[in-house]
Amino acid sequence: MRPALSLPSIFAAIAAALALTACSFFAPYRIDIRQGNYVDDVMLAQLETGMTREQVRFVLGTPLVADVFHSERWDYVYRFKRGSSRKVEQRTISVFFVDDKMDRLEGDTDLPGGKEAVESRARIVEVPKTKK
Repeated sequence: MRPALSLPSIFAAIAAALALTACSFFAPYRIDIRQGNYVDDVMLAQLETGMTREQVRFVLGTPLVADVFHSERWDYVYRFKRGSSRKVEQRTISVFFVDDKMDRLEGDTDLPGGKEAVESRARIVEVPKTKK
């Protein structure tokens, strides 16, 4: 004689099946990923034409990319990926030197991670001349 299935065991089996299928409906938590050099507008406002490499490094930090073949250029790259989306926002600031003095600054001016739908635009940033 086969044992009859009891009502509590049937409910337990249904609850277990529902619990296992519920995992496929919810996405796991993903953290925000920030990589590179975060450079904000306050830091950029401190830069002046004619600053030495050491002064620029003090204000902006060590550049992410300091190419041996282009020693007169430092690149500060920042990437931000929000965990809840696949969109990656990137900001690039390039500092150019002439005779080891800062000559000009180029790059993106919109801050990643700020507004959700911001598309960064590259432009040349005017840097004030050093006062003598």
